[in-house]
Parts: sequence; structure tokens; C-alpha cells
Amino acid sequence: MSRSNNKTPSANKNSLPQTPKGLKIAPENVSEEFARELAAHGDTISKRELNRLKLNKNK
Repeated sequence: MSRSNNKTPSANKNSLPQTPKGLKIAPENVSEEFARELAAHGDTISKRELNRLKLNKNK
């Protein structure tokens, strides 16, 4: 059984109230945002690989 017996639909069904309006990404910019995130992730992986190679070279 739920905590409330209120059966009315939520007023916030079409929005994300936990996301501030300034931080929302426009639908046309979503793929660009994913590309930036993936590029940043790739940079951290390549930096890790370079550090590992340097450590192995110094042994």
C-alpha cells in the first residue's frame, strides 16, 4: 500500500523538477554533449596509458 491515497496524476509529469533550467540540455545539442563527454573520457584513458608506458619504460 502506498503512503498516500492521492490518485491524481502528477503535475510535474512532463518536466524534470530536480534539474535546474540552466542545466538542461536542448534536444538538438544532446549528441554534441555526448561527443564532448566521450572525448573527455578518451583523454583520461589515453593519459593513463601514457603514464603506464612511462612507468614500464623506467623499470
